[in-house]
Amino acid sequence: MPMIDVYAPGDLFPEGADREIAEGLTLALCAEGVQHPAPVQFNNTAAYIHRLNPKAVHTAGTASARTVRIQVLTPPGALNRAGQRSFVADATEIVERIARDPTQAARTWVLLCEAAEGGWGIAGTAFGREEFAALAKK
Repeated sequence: MPMIDVYAPGDLFPEGADREIAEGLTLALCAEGVQHPAPVQFNNTAAYIHRLNPKAVHTAGTASARTVRIQVLTPPGALNRAGQRSFVADATEIVERIARDPTQAARTWVLLCEAAEGGWGIAGTAFGREEFAALAKK
């Protein structure tokens, strides 16, 4: 169950688009090999949409930069190389489409991070491969 954080200037996406962004990115994570996600995946993959003051996002060359950062934290080994490629392409397309800006892809960063083995907890349990495998069998 990945955690998704999207950081973007507050005015980049239309008002009310947060749900569409969150749902689209969650569904795109089916690239991690879950062909038929169970309710546990849908109910526990959280997407946090961080709408920042547009003046708080900068690059060295641009004040009020129109960049987006998507950071996804997954359990160890959740995404194989094909899954990484697929998710980065899908996530970038989702941002570009919802922002209604065909140039947004060039300013959209996707960071894929893995939690350490056992460094992932929910419901009082520190999850590692063994615990995730048991959860998937339920």
